[in-house]
Amino acid sequence: MQSPIVLIVVLAISFLLGSLPSGVIIGKCIYHVDIREVGSGNIGTTNAIRAFGKKGGYLVFLMDFGKGLLAGLLAMLITSAFASAEGMFTTGDAMAMALAGGCLGHVFSPWLGFHGGKGIAVSIGALFFVFGPIPALIELASFIVVVVLTKYISAGSITAAVLCPFMSFYVFWGDWFAAIVCALVGILVVWAHRANISRLRAGTENRIGSSKRG
Repeated sequence: MQSPIVLIVVLAISFLLGSLPSGVIIGKCIYHVDIREVGSGNIGTTNAIRAFGKKGGYLVFLMDFGKGLLAGLLAMLITSAFASAEGMFTTGDAMAMALAGGCLGHVFSPWLGFHGGKGIAVSIGALFFVFGPIPALIELASFIVVVVLTKYISAGSITAAVLCPFMSFYVFWGDWFAAIVCALVGILVVWAHRANISRLRAGTENRIGSSKRG
């Protein structure tokens, strides 16, 4: 079991990791470009591909994914170190906070005036520890398959985010705090893609390789 302090620590560390703006860092350090001044101005993978090319864009994805992995790993280590019989929350609750913190930090980065990316890469990374490898691979596969079929990164992201609440209740059935927190993260990622959803419906969304606004 875990105390509320452990949950707060995990949330704070994960938030700080998630808040690191990979797209801005890579753009300024490697390409000498501010990604926020290119295309849609978003710091995520789609706009990074537009700003830096495919290699740079995929590097942004991998760094965001890595932030999530690290958040999940640190959460696992912290919960293992401070577990006790007297805690109020389960280890699953604490791991769910790692997912929530990483996603919140990425979407509302304090380094960018509480603006940021859309949370999908960092969330999937964290899920490898929060859900475990198989459910996380299902989430990742849903993202990849839809992107390959449609050429819309946003469509893949939305698909994975919509799947997250269902996967949350499957993985954490009976642990309602963890299940609800993880489900809310999926809803947050869908909300972060609200402009993309509007463009998908209008047929104006940017495909991979397109120079249109996205």
